[in-house]
Amino acid sequence: MSQIQASTNEVDAATARGWVDRGEAVLIDVREADEHAREHIAGSKLVALSGFDPAKIPAANGSRIVVHCKSGRRGAEACGRLAAAGYRDVLNLKGGIEGWKAAGYPVVADARMPISIMRQVQVVVGAVVLVGSVLAAMVSPWFLVLTGFFGAGLLFAGATGTCGLAAVLGWMPWNRVFRTSVTCGRDGMSR
Repeated sequence: MSQIQASTNEVDAATARGWVDRGEAVLIDVREADEHAREHIAGSKLVALSGFDPAKIPAANGSRIVVHCKSGRRGAEACGRLAAAGYRDVLNLKGGIEGWKAAGYPVVADARMPISIMRQVQVVVGAVVLVGSVLAAMVSPWFLVLTGFFGAGLLFAGATGTCGLAAVLGWMPWNRVFRTSVTCGRDGMSR
């Protein structure tokens, strides 16, 4: 039988789905717009954590609010913000959308959409660091400047919450539908 874990304010996918199907819960997706466009739970409302404002939460009309992200971390942060703003009966979907899918429940997916900006950042940084390291070992140690530059960029992104590479990638033609200010977010690369 499905159970709510009161100590962590989490709800399992089976219970959450039952509530949503019966109209007893509002499902809020706190991932970013690019993540939501690529894949989301049908009926979920997008209120991205990067610009999260409890006032933007759709009226629950006495229903529970179930918050989800990719794996649960950002959802837990959003639940904390909602609780601090006075919302009651707010629960985090255990395991996020990944937990939902693991339970065998469907999602609305559009494979034509690009991967998330943060995954694109990870691919670019990983490729440049790998190539820079190989070139430094085989050609010249000066290629370590590449790895240092990208390392400094990640350090800056983590310290400030602003990722320059994510902003640049956001302007690429394949990401044109998501032309908004992009930040790395409090949870960095866990997207």
